[in-house]
Amino acid sequence: MSAHPHHANPDPTPDEVRAHAAAARARKKAAAEARGIDAAFIDRLVDSFYARIRADEQLGPIFAARISDWPLHLGRMKTFWRSVLHNSGEYSGNPMAKHLAIPGLDEARFAHWLHLFYATLDELEAAPEGRREVAGRARMIADSLLIGIAVQRDGLTGSRAGEALPHPR
Repeated sequence: MSAHPHHANPDPTPDEVRAHAAAARARKKAAAEARGIDAAFIDRLVDSFYARIRADEQLGPIFAARISDWPLHLGRMKTFWRSVLHNSGEYSGNPMAKHLAIPGLDEARFAHWLHLFYATLDELEAAPEGRREVAGRARMIADSLLIGIAVQRDGLTGSRAGEALPHPR
């Protein structure tokens, strides 16, 4: 492992690296929890958001065509969001590959997804700092997925695909 000037030990052992990573994860989780983003909040967010998605005329059919086991999917999404918001390291899937396989995903659909996500956050009455963090992460994820899809479809000209996605309020 290369040396970092902020580390006291420039040549850590594998155990020290694991301990450092575990401590960093614990700090990130504690900071998120201090902003109201605990595991219970993530569970409520995922359950509420996907209930909204399933009822949505535009996105519901896209999900219904691909998800037959909703409890499994919701569990996977809770793991995903804990990994994103708590740096838990639990999630090991490939969201890009899953989204590349869906025909017709475009900026309008990702923008709609974000509007539903933001509405869910508003409904949950998240603390403002926590809401901004979660909303910002959702936008970053939507932007990343949209750019990946556009680059795959259009080459490098697709690299600016997510610029017009709605920003968190």
